[in-house]
Amino acid sequence: MNKLTLLCSSLFLFVHGAAYGAQDVVTAVEGTVKKVDSATKAVVVRTEDGTEHTYHFVSRTAVHGAKEATIGTKDAFHGLKEGDHVVVHGTVKGAEETANEVDRIGEGGLKVTEGAVTHFDRGAKTVAVKTADGAEETYHMGDRAARTAGKDIGEGAEKSGKLTLYYTEEGGRKVAHFFKKIGS
Repeated sequence: MNKLTLLCSSLFLFVHGAAYGAQDVVTAVEGTVKKVDSATKAVVVRTEDGTEHTYHFVSRTAVHGAKEATIGTKDAFHGLKEGDHVVVHGTVKGAEETANEVDRIGEGGLKVTEGAVTHFDRGAKTVAVKTADGAEETYHMGDRAARTAGKDIGEGAEKSGKLTLYYTEEGGRKVAHFFKKIGS
């Protein structure tokens, strides 16, 4: 290998390694809102294992399952309060955690259903779920739900993958916001 080839290879690895290290890491954290800080536009979420995450809200942060569940309303927290059970979908860059979407779960929040996946269509952004009572319901998926759940659910669908599905009712249809696989 000549020196020029070695130099170019090293430069390529350095540039791509630096770019990779600077990329945002996508996360989903489930927990309870411990603190809402309107001065810094941040919420502290404590997970079941006691870990605390401080998520910063930005103008594009969407909240589902709480009052005024829209992007960019006057109330940056869209009605979230201490004690709410939430799942925060965000990004981490360095030590900074940013909330892209927050799903409020429980009373007055997102609705929940459990069942077996009978059909999954990433292109149409739909998933059909058969519940324990035998009813089958088709849910439309938001963009993020289709992207993040597609691989796990799609691979498990042929084996009747069981899941917990969190959804809202919007415009007369059920919209899935996120999923959790049940078991392995």
